[in-house]
Parts: sequence; structure tokens; C-alpha cells
Amino acid sequence: MKPKFKLFLPATLVVFSFMGSNAQQNKEISTITLSNNSNMELPDKAVSIKRVTIDKNYTKNFPLLIYKTDTIPSQVNDLDGDGKWDELFVVANFASKEKKTIQLKWVNEAPKFPIRTSVRFGKREAENIPLQPATEETVNAHQVYKKLGFQKYQTDGPSWENDKVGFRHYLDGRNSKDVFGKKVPAITPEDVGINSSGAVEDNYHVMHDWGRDVFPVGSSAGLGGYALLVGNEITRLGILGTDTLNNIEKTTFKIVAEGPVNSVLNYNYSNWKASGNNYQVNETTSIWPGMYAYKNTVKIKGITGKETFLIALSNINNEKGLKVIEVGKWVCLIQHDNLTYKREWILGTAIIVPKKDYLGYIEAPKTGQLTDSYLAKMKIVENTSIRYYAVAGWELSADKNFKDAQYFTDYVTNLAKQLAIEITVAIK
Repeated sequence: MKPKFKLFLPATLVVFSFMGSNAQQNKEISTITLSNNSNMELPDKAVSIKRVTIDKNYTKNFPLLIYKTDTIPSQVNDLDGDGKWDELFVVANFASKEKKTIQLKWVNEAPKFPIRTSVRFGKREAENIPLQPATEETVNAHQVYKKLGFQKYQTDGPSWENDKVGFRHYLDGRNSKDVFGKKVPAITPEDVGINSSGAVEDNYHVMHDWGRDVFPVGSSAGLGGYALLVGNEITRLGILGTDTLNNIEKTTFKIVAEGPVNSVLNYNYSNWKASGNNYQVNETTSIWPGMYAYKNTVKIKGITGKETFLIALSNINNEKGLKVIEVGKWVCLIQHDNLTYKREWILGTAIIVPKKDYLGYIEAPKTGQLTDSYLAKMKIVENTSIRYYAVAGWELSADKNFKDAQYFTDYVTNLAKQLAIEITVAIK
């Protein structure tokens, strides 16, 4: 397994030690200007720079970004899996109307930036075999928890986190999204969900120094899971834990990137059976530092024009209803109550969905394959991406103000405003 804790190094130390050791490697320097043209401050703003814009021939190694005397935390991502990186992912703070003029220096290796995102995934092929770390998995329709008779995956499937919050995806056929409340910014131990013998163990529904799983999912699809509505029939992506055959013929999972400022997971669902049709689904989950949220992108082939895409917001333990607030290009669906197990703590959850595709919301049925949820209705177009965000703010997180309902609402709406702002990139 990987070490239990990942090291944090001060950015200033990274700058001087790294620049000194690589000064002779490559003297080529270019200039990149990153501009915030808005009146908002943008903390931990994510910026994606396509490789072709800075390295047209795909021949160089790592692009080090230097602003004044500091390096800017960044990483390179190979998003298409061809073995060559194609995106420089950057996270930086921007003041209102700020323009950063940055030096680009090519070096042989990336420095050790502070680790602020992570993915954890482990699996075993039999109940008596110790779990092993993995970066990918293929699941056929019969390889589900009830049929296998044991839990194959650490934390039921992959988990991902940043310095604020963590999430997990039930890869065992259920395809729900769950929440890890974090009390500290450090990356959580790698042995969450594993006992001392290397076996899968549910050890995360009790409090640890780092936090715990706080969010009951039940037969909902959790926070940001999804379904299709055709006519009056709702079909979730996947099944319940009591089912022995998935409604997806084959699921392929892969960790696309895991780095200091961005972690990316990808799922391909082949032949999802819903309302008499077969659908091909591609889903990409991304997280970066600073926000109590993750980004999800879903694209579906096989759309006939009769479907409505449903994005789920589990409402188990919600006694206070739902707020729906339009914020520019987004619509925020927000709830705040003792949404945790046994209503022990206050938790706010929300989904931020694109306004142009939003068709209102419905409540899930009381019984059946998908229950206990608010479901945002979205227009779905053949092979066209829908991008949305799922947010969770726990009262015991680093920001204790999430205990207050209005504070959480303001956080979500402010995040939506920030997400709508794009940083302008100019390269010389």
C-alpha cells in the first residue's frame, strides 16, 4: 500500500531547491499571463492549460510556473490515456481584477508540491485474499456484492478527496456517491476501509482524528449520483445492494490522474439497460483543492429524445425541505439539516447544475430502486456532456460555520459565482 500519510512541503522550499538543481537543464523561458477579469476574489482557482498551446511538438518534460519568487502548484495530466500528458492543471489565488505574469521554465521533473488531492482504491479477488491497491477495474453484470457474497472493494469502491472534504463511489453495482467529513486538511490514511490483516473492513463509520463517513445513502443514489427518466419510469444507474444482477453489462473504472492539485476518475458503463433501451455512459469525476465539492461530467450515447437526466441529492434525515436558487449560469439545489447518521451532526449538501439544461426537480418515489432523493431534471442531448458539482459542508469540518444554514447557502451560491468565472490565459 502507499504510505499512510502524504508529505506536505512549503512552496517556498520547493522553489529554491528545485530551481537550483535544474538551472542547467533548460534555459528556454516563456511567459504566461493569467487574468481574472471579474470583481471577485478567486481562492484556489483551477486553470487548465492545453499542452498544444505551450508545447506544440509534445517534446518537453515538465512546465514549471514561477510567479515572482514562488512556484505555482501544478501538475500535468494524461486525460486520453495515450501515455503523453496533454493538460497542465494549475491552482492559484486571484484577487479581484488581478493579472499574474508568470515565467514558464521547462525542467526534467516536477517538484514535490504539497499534496492537496488524492484517490484511494483497493480490491481483492476472493474473500480470503488480502486487498491490493489498484488503479483500474472492470466489473461485469454478475460481479456485484450480493452475488459475490463478499465486499470486493476498499470503501466499497474508489474514494477521492481534497484538503476540505472526501467522497466515495460504490463500485459494487450501486453507483451511489457518499461523503467523508474531514476534520483536518491532511490527506486521510491509506488504510481507511482496511484492517490490520489487509482485509476489507468498515472502519470509517466511527469517528477518527481525520473524520468519518457522515452521510447515509440507503437506496438513494447519494450526493451526485444519477438516473434516467423515460415517461414515468425512473431507472437508476446500477442496482441496490440486495440485487444479484446489474442493469449495466460492463463497468470500466480507471484513475486518470492523482496529483497535488487535481485527481481525476473515469467510469465507462457499457449497455446500461433502462426503459427498454441500451445506453453507453462516460463519467468523469474531478476534484481540486479549496472547495467542499467535486465536479462531475456525464455523457450518454443512445439518447432517443424521450429521456430526462436526473441528478440525485439524497434527502435522508432532511426535515427542512429544499432551496432552489438561480445564480447566473447555474441553479443551486440546497438542503441543510442534521443530514448525518442518527441526525448526530449538521450537514449541508447541494448540487450546482447548469441553468440552460435545468427543467425543475421532482422527489423520488417512496419505494423502489431509487428513493429518498430530490432529483434535478436535466435536458440530455446525444453524446453531449452535462457538467455539475456536488457540495458537502459538515459542521465539524475546518469551517465550523457550516453549522449555520444561511452561511452554507451563501457558501454554495458564492462557489457557483466563482465557478462561472474563467481565467483568461495568454501565452507569449
